[in-house]
Amino acid sequence: MPASLRFCLIGHPLGHTLSPFLHERLFALSGLAGRYTAIDLLPERLSADLPTLLKRIAGCNVTIPHKQAVLPFCDRLEGKAARYQTVNCIAVRPDAVIGFNTDADGFLSALSGAGLRLQGVVAVIGAGGAGTGFACEAAAAGAEVLLVSRRRERADALRDRVLRTIPGAACRVLDRAEDLPAVDLLLNASPVGMFPNVDASPVPAALLSRVGGVFDAVYNPQETRLLREARAAGIPALGGMTMLVRQAALSHTIWYGASFSDEALDALAQAADAELTRLR
Repeated sequence: MPASLRFCLIGHPLGHTLSPFLHERLFALSGLAGRYTAIDLLPERLSADLPTLLKRIAGCNVTIPHKQAVLPFCDRLEGKAARYQTVNCIAVRPDAVIGFNTDADGFLSALSGAGLRLQGVVAVIGAGGAGTGFACEAAAAGAEVLLVSRRRERADALRDRVLRTIPGAACRVLDRAEDLPAVDLLLNASPVGMFPNVDASPVPAALLSRVGGVFDAVYNPQETRLLREARAAGIPALGGMTMLVRQAALSHTIWYGASFSDEALDALAQAADAELTRLR
């Protein structure tokens, strides 16, 4: 891969994103000198700015709130991006702009490493791009899926998508997190608790007595209020850094065929945690 090729992250707001840190180290692990920048792209500027940007880069990652908004800018979708209609990785080929989704596989890899299982009753908080992947993967694994979102219409749309995507799936919407019954696994796919709003949690602490395990996709801060309260209650809990690193590594596999060992990725996750502490 020529060193002149550029990659980036688009999203809004980005704040102290770790993506340049992670991707520069992944390039180094591959022995390459790719360049990676973060671009805070306002939603109202997406249509005007993204086509020009795609002419200047070899690929990009996509985060909140653009994971579904970028679909019209892709010539085609591959794999789980096509299945879930949400994109977090774009590869710019000579003949096409191709959308991918590495969130789901990064998520599954992170859960597996922590011993958390998609089984029984799984609650998903949030109905955006990450929530779509989480809900569909849980349904595909045979779990009963409960959806909660501050926007009921988005939760209803996600339920309908899960039922279309996974025939025979058990999936329903609840109006409030407080309405959740006992669940085997709670997945936070919302930005609630993300820096700088670190005092927020997507669920009341009292509800955690009915939860078997917690995965919070938020990685900044490393220990969200949700994770802190879950661990204080003796509940197995995992934050989003492992998923972030795994899905970032999969982007490099898509862009230029890279591969990384589990040991290298685990070490990178530890380095990223330290970098996050340094930034604050």
